[in-house]
Amino acid sequence: MPRIALGLEYDGSGFSGWQSQAHARGIQANVEAALSFVADHPVEVMAAGRTDAGVHARMQVVHFDAQSERTERGWVMGANTQLPVEVSALWARSVPDGFHARYSAQARSYRYLILNRAPRPALDRDRMCWVRETLDEDRMHEAAQHLVGEHDFSSFRAAECQSRTPMRRLYSIDVRRRKEMIAIQVTANAFLHHMVRNIAGVLIAVGRGQQQMDWPRELLQARDRKLGGITAPAQGLYLAGVKYADALQLPSDLQLGDEW
Repeated sequence: MPRIALGLEYDGSGFSGWQSQAHARGIQANVEAALSFVADHPVEVMAAGRTDAGVHARMQVVHFDAQSERTERGWVMGANTQLPVEVSALWARSVPDGFHARYSAQARSYRYLILNRAPRPALDRDRMCWVRETLDEDRMHEAAQHLVGEHDFSSFRAAECQSRTPMRRLYSIDVRRRKEMIAIQVTANAFLHHMVRNIAGVLIAVGRGQQQMDWPRELLQARDRKLGGITAPAQGLYLAGVKYADALQLPSDLQLGDEW
């Protein structure tokens, strides 16, 4: 039975999140329905990461097992005829039987977008976080470097986070500005619930001048979420890429310069 990896992008504004739910609109159910139509048999998908309500994806990766033979292009084009307009299949690849979209991932990247201007947004109101006060992106970038490495991220996890350990290895974090937009990109082996949104909230406070640049280091040492400041809004967050072994040749690892 062939195993297929599929790349997806989606606007999460109108969804309750990735995971299927009985009384809410989940992205997973729409993807499974579309692929089941193309395959002509029920299909279940496993995702690299479960995004929350209102969170978007520039690159989500799922895998599924198919009893039917379709070309890679056939999976993509067929799925897109059935998916809602907010969701699009980008590519499909045959992968080894042992591949798992979640457990085979070596790293994941999330991108947090901030519209930094005085007037409120109209076009991007559901796709960016709006901060009217001028932010200092250089301060934010320097402060963020305290988070690089393997740490206990208890101060940056949601109270309802179910992970057995708060330890995560953060490989890189970059803060860049392009005119009115600021992008925070974080790459780690894995993430805790609300971890990126909590990091963004801390860095926004630093960028406003409300906190010192060593505040992220102090929060790491405190290991107390109650000291960690606000959780940034969901609409600014994007799953931006998933890193797999190079031998798989999956086009899933987006860089910060890619269309942000």
